[in-house]
Amino acid sequence: MEVIQIVVLALLQGLTEFLPISSSGHLILMPLLLGWPDQGLAFTVSVHMGTLAAVAWYFRADIRQLSLAWRADMYKGVRTEHSHLAWAVIVGTIPIIILGLLVYLWFADQFRDPLLIAATTLVFGLLLWWADHNGSRSADEFTLTIRQALLIGCAQTLALIPGVSRSGVTITAGLALGLTRKASARFSFLLSIPVILSAGGLSFLELINSSEPVSWILLGTGTAVAGVTAYLSINYFLVLIDRIGLTPFVVYRIVLAVYLFYLFL
Repeated sequence: MEVIQIVVLALLQGLTEFLPISSSGHLILMPLLLGWPDQGLAFTVSVHMGTLAAVAWYFRADIRQLSLAWRADMYKGVRTEHSHLAWAVIVGTIPIIILGLLVYLWFADQFRDPLLIAATTLVFGLLLWWADHNGSRSADEFTLTIRQALLIGCAQTLALIPGVSRSGVTITAGLALGLTRKASARFSFLLSIPVILSAGGLSFLELINSSEPVSWILLGTGTAVAGVTAYLSINYFLVLIDRIGLTPFVVYRIVLAVYLFYLFL
């Protein structure tokens, strides 16, 4: 890959990873539309590490507080709203870890059809609009029950299909269960940490066993660009979500889906 391709795709990954528009769908479509080569394992590892660093740094205070609260709950029986949220994140992660491993091992190459991406982009965009307009938006992430966390976790497994959007489907589920927009987004981003860590770890293990040549300078470039872009994306999304709502992202998804149907039907 050329430097410009690395930079553009890393920017795209960092921008779309935490917005409800599907990073995996965009990373499949962009090279396809521009005639670029497949990104390769090294790029996948680099951008995963960049987005993981971004979300971990942004929520570093939350992660520390949740970790301490979870340990106090586990070893001393001290239950707080933060330990409850930590358990909700753990429970919400279980479904995609199990199903994601199965998909990774046997079905990873079955979901790259642009028409499938167009369909999932449209359908889950409309579901996002429905949840945003019909959810009560009255609860925060600390009030999630374990059952609700599991439901959001099950919804997250749908994001294994490109075009669905991991953040989009978890925010949709959170809104449908009565969370506010910001609470849905925050819980979605907290859920992303173990998911990105797992996906990046699998890609790294595959890279170790691969004969693919690695340019560490380009790898570092991809990591840095994806990380900075992802951090800014998280920050501005959480700041603006209550002001602009989710309709702009729904409109974008509809326009993109129509364009893809026009190109590939």
